Amino acid sequence: MKFIVSSSYLLKQLQVLGGIINNNNTLPILDNFLFQLDQNSLTVSASDLETTISSKLEVESNEKGSVCIPARLLLDTLKTFPEQPLTFSIEDNNTIEISSNHGKYALAYASGEEFPQAIQLQDPSATVMLGDVLANAIAKTIFAAGNDDLRPVMSGVFFQFSTDGLTFVATDAHKLVKYSREDISASQAAEFIMPKKPLNLLKSILAGSEEQVTIEYNNSNAKFSFDNTEMVCRLIDGKYPNYEAVIPKENPNKLNIERSQFLNSVRRVSIFSNKTTHQIRLKIAGAELNISAEDIDYSNKAEERLTCDYQGDDMQIGFNSRFLTEMLNNLTCDEVSLEMSMPNRAGILTPTDGLDDGELVTMLVMPVMLNS
Repeated sequence: MKFIVSSSYLLKQLQVLGGIINNNNTLPILDNFLFQLDQNSLTVSASDLETTISSKLEVESNEKGSVCIPARLLLDTLKTFPEQPLTFSIEDNNTIEISSNHGKYALAYASGEEFPQAIQLQDPSATVMLGDVLANAIAKTIFAAGNDDLRPVMSGVFFQFSTDGLTFVATDAHKLVKYSREDISASQAAEFIMPKKPLNLLKSILAGSEEQVTIEYNNSNAKFSFDNTEMVCRLIDGKYPNYEAVIPKENPNKLNIERSQFLNSVRRVSIFSNKTTHQIRLKIAGAELNISAEDIDYSNKAEERLTCDYQGDDMQIGFNSRFLTEMLNNLTCDEVSLEMSMPNRAGILTPTDGLDDGELVTMLVMPVMLNS
């Protein structure tokens, strides 16, 4: 088995695939890339058993075969090469030799048959969407997903497809984000929970991409196909909580304020908040928003006044500043709206501008009880 490939072209593809490989694998074979050669088409795969991602590359060859090559060693070697053709050839003593313009490098390889096979999806349903739209949907929601091993359903992003539109939801029981696209629809209704790791990888690969992504899914797995790359991953098993039930419907108190001003103020004031609760207090009266925090243990205290547009009754409400900062940071609009009903009910944060047609973002943040 022998093939010739451009060093930078191979490195670019391998760096994408390398994102899925764990640092401490229980199965040593998972520390490798699987190279499958079929004439001038080379398929490279990487896996962590839950997710398998593979890319097709064009190479110069007229042979067939498959080998597993140590990922870390290969990546470290390729990073040092300037752009040049590299020749990979299998030698007798279970080594694969890489020949460059300047020298030869031999690596031990394992048989390709030892590598776990990617799952083939049985009777999948499919939806097609633009790569950048999917990356944006992931970026808008994934930060709100939880890390609790005891509640695995909350550690992923909930994909809810229907003939009316697509909805992506993430929550950790303290904050919730619902991102909807009404301009894209699925052929039939479907719901599944995607784990975080493959989503983070998709987000980095697809950001700014004009490629169409085909999403195929059944009850246990999902497959994303785009631009010579395929990713198959196992879904999180379980039923997602009824998130619609926690979004308050009647919110008579509505605050409109400039996002960056609000964010900077919350950031500054939160430095003085209690390091355990991160509690900040919003006091709204007329057209004035008063943001304050104090840490009684250390006599630290801060207070800022901002002008805002407010309709509703005067009220005081407490929030965890970390959650509020995360949400405001994730939005890209100039102005946000915060809708509230009562100090013990969730506040709803929505952008008032900067959205595409058919794009809806709803962020929910749970209040914290104020010590009066």
